Amino acid sequence: MPNQQSAQAAPPRAVSERVPVVAVTGYLGAGKTSLLNHLLRAPGARIGVVVNDFGALNVDAALVSGQIDEVAGIAGGCLCCLPDAGGLDDALEKLSHPRLRLDAIVVEASGAADPVTLARLIRFSGAERVRPGGVVEVIDSIEHFRTVDTWPDPPLRYAAATVVVIGKSDLLPAGERERTVKRIGERVHARNPHAQLVVAQAGRIDPALVFDTASQTEPEDELPIAALMREEHLGHEGHAHAQATAVPLSAPVAPAALIDLVEEPPDGAYRVKGRARVRGPKAERGYVVNVVGRMIHIAPLPEPPASGELVAIGPHLDPAIAQQALAAVAAAPADRPDVPGLRRLHRYRWLSG
Repeated sequence: MPNQQSAQAAPPRAVSERVPVVAVTGYLGAGKTSLLNHLLRAPGARIGVVVNDFGALNVDAALVSGQIDEVAGIAGGCLCCLPDAGGLDDALEKLSHPRLRLDAIVVEASGAADPVTLARLIRFSGAERVRPGGVVEVIDSIEHFRTVDTWPDPPLRYAAATVVVIGKSDLLPAGERERTVKRIGERVHARNPHAQLVVAQAGRIDPALVFDTASQTEPEDELPIAALMREEHLGHEGHAHAQATAVPLSAPVAPAALIDLVEEPPDGAYRVKGRARVRGPKAERGYVVNVVGRMIHIAPLPEPPASGELVAIGPHLDPAIAQQALAAVAAAPADRPDVPGLRRLHRYRWLSG
């Protein structure tokens, strides 16, 4: 079970914090819709969805109207074939408007879409209020080696993935299950050693790997239909919990220690997030930090937080080891400005847009 402290540590999103955009990719029939439906039923979260008109997305209309503020459609075929990013940019700009108060935006790509191109479109989107939130590649373990991974070299699409969800392994004969999952993992890591692997049934992954939930209960402004849909699927919607741990930051932190952490997160950490105060040459500044896989996003806060926090989340996280890594940041001396550390922090701030 995850550390309950982490579930309570995530603060309300700051005005300056951008909405994460998560791409869900995978070959035709891999199970993307099942994963999306599972995420949409997560209590306490407000999710926006971008779909394209290349094929139908089988998300129950009642659930969509109850759980999502708006669904944005993109015309022009699969996302990777858009003449420019305008269609996607317009959808992200619309869904990231502050009035919607979304926790995340999920882009469900068609099976024909190229994850590498989609990740690039999101990374360099003209929408000002969004940031990359990771690429979730869904794999059908039954058909994968007959449809996707058919060449001597691993597919390039693995390179874009931050987390790979291996599905349908429960439908394989018992003697093949472990061998197939291991082979998929080896092929993925041959192309992308940093990708996290999650074995899941019917797309049931821990939503904490994808976005921050506002609470563990239904939000007051959620329409009743979403809760009813969850009750209807209650017996089928369990998932293996990701591990998580958190530490409070009651004092300013050394920027070098903070950057060391985000550049080399503890083993098994898929996400690292938090708010921190940093001592500058003239005054303290506040920053919000988000790490997804190997993607680092750092943005300034309007005001330094009175008390900050750091949280690490991962499907294979060792909470004790992660706790030590986070605590080391909290304990690092920060009684004077760290100019080299500030330069490193400002570099990531600049790269984050």
